Amino acid sequence: MKVSRRTLLSQSTAATLAMTFPLASCSDKSTKNAKAVSTHATNTDHEKSAKDLLGQATDLMLNAYPESASSAGIDSGKYAALKSKLTDRSPAGQAKIKGDVRAMLGKMNAVNTSALPADTALNLEVVRSVFDMSAQGFDLPYGDMALLNSNWSYRNSPYAVAQNTGAFVEIPSFLDASHKVETAADADAYLERLKAYAGQLDGETERTRIDGEKGVILPDFLMEKTLGQLRNALSKSPESWSMISMLGTHSDKLGDSYVKTANDIAAKNIAPAIKRQVEALEKLTPKATSDAGVWAKPDGDAYYDWALRAGTTTTLSPDEVHQMGLDELASLQARMDPILKSVGYSEGTVGDRMTALGRDKRYHFLPGDPGRAEIMGFINDAVEEIRALMPQAFETLVPGFLEVTRIAPEVEAGAPGAYGGAGSIDGTKPGHFWINLRSTDLHNKFNLKDLTYHEAIPGHVWQGEYTFKQPLIRSLLAFNAYSEGWALYAQQLADELGVYDDFPVGRLGYLQSLAFRACRLVVDTGLHAKRWTREEANIWFVENNGSNPEEVRGEIDRYCAWPGQACGYKVGHTAINRLRSKAKTELGDKFDFRRYNDAVVLGGSVPMTVLGRVIDDHVAREKGA
Repeated sequence: MKVSRRTLLSQSTAATLAMTFPLASCSDKSTKNAKAVSTHATNTDHEKSAKDLLGQATDLMLNAYPESASSAGIDSGKYAALKSKLTDRSPAGQAKIKGDVRAMLGKMNAVNTSALPADTALNLEVVRSVFDMSAQGFDLPYGDMALLNSNWSYRNSPYAVAQNTGAFVEIPSFLDASHKVETAADADAYLERLKAYAGQLDGETERTRIDGEKGVILPDFLMEKTLGQLRNALSKSPESWSMISMLGTHSDKLGDSYVKTANDIAAKNIAPAIKRQVEALEKLTPKATSDAGVWAKPDGDAYYDWALRAGTTTTLSPDEVHQMGLDELASLQARMDPILKSVGYSEGTVGDRMTALGRDKRYHFLPGDPGRAEIMGFINDAVEEIRALMPQAFETLVPGFLEVTRIAPEVEAGAPGAYGGAGSIDGTKPGHFWINLRSTDLHNKFNLKDLTYHEAIPGHVWQGEYTFKQPLIRSLLAFNAYSEGWALYAQQLADELGVYDDFPVGRLGYLQSLAFRACRLVVDTGLHAKRWTREEANIWFVENNGSNPEEVRGEIDRYCAWPGQACGYKVGHTAINRLRSKAKTELGDKFDFRRYNDAVVLGGSVPMTVLGRVIDDHVAREKGA
């Protein structure tokens, strides 16, 4: 039986009182016992009501975002009907979700958490914080609020459609990775989702028109990129689209009829919907400007204030985040300088020298398909190396069920360099490390191992599997600063485990990666609060971090479409390290590296404002051990 810390403390207090006052009268005992029974019953009722409320919130999230059920591997039994559905992305659909979120938040605000066991109170507080931030996002007059969607909760955007936002970018990869097809019923549900996908496209097209009338239009450079992706899809036969051809791999057990029906849906429903989206964007194109930041949109400062809070789960101001980035960058480059000198790079700024290192052919992959194969092999080797070291970093281990997958070529142009996430809760579907291979020049041999640790093990895939030990709703929720802060901390763990001891250039890649995230703090706030141009942001980033210009261009465009998101990484990483230093100081010789890491991941994904409490509880337990 699980006993909460609060229950244990109350039981200990009762035992102490019984020993202290052994001569209480029978009538006193009866009165006290009656009160205790009454209090226990009341607290039990409160706990049951709170858990029922969390169950309602879980159902709300899954019904609003049915994709989450498939990604989690729970689209059966109670949630079987969700397997054939997708999120309603129309204006009316989003308005309904907003109303449901508001109503649920009201119920959560009415709960007296002081009457709850500590673990239930924490769960309710974490969930309430997401609903509160989501309600604030829905109150903004435009954009796409994704906090409650477990598949895409890491990104919020002022645009319903962009090069990295919207059904066109998200649904094909979701269907390929998360919709399991083993039976005819699974295939039937897949076909229903293809029809729903066309509806999603039209819903977002309508929202794009409405927002456009308010002056919320993609910057011209993002408009060009987004239209290029959509037109590229239309230029190809629908039967070649990955989400259609995928069904063909099941023809041996399901027959050819499903592929034929899918082709018909693609040609008659999806392609026309994509065309309508293209036409709507084309009508807005003459009004698009080159202003990169959300400051240029109506109420842009208010939007960025919310997006920065949502992305970092802190109350840091844009100026504070900007300065934090500059300070972190200076500290990291001070560590990089002596390593660069030791490998023969002594002249110029750290950024200049890292640029020169990036041109060194020894660290390049081959071009084209041979290089793509080389990259995949490199990643698999890095995964196996780090997997073997995990017992040195954690007492509690998870499987690390992982598949390395290329991002679909039709969306690579607008996609980030890589991304990753855990598989299904039931363990039937692996986590994924999606890698962008549009050009092998995106990656090199001194930073790809570090990227692997971030996205796969012990990063997103590894950390995500610990959330499966949480109540379902906690497994579905993700906080950008926590998950991305952990992924940077995962890179740090790899370094601390010695993976670069014989490869100092690899350690430079790791430190450059951290510096890259420090630069994000400067550039994101520069774009959206300080009115930097896209070109100014590109130049500053390349010159100060020595990053690959090809990669930086895609990164800057990402920040333009997802204000605030990129700031969560370094803010979260710094918080995890600050709490580790605090735990070391308080515990002294009792501090245990592995148990600290366990505490961070087993506490689940939480806002930065709550993580401190999780670690305080860990310290208290360690002191009492």
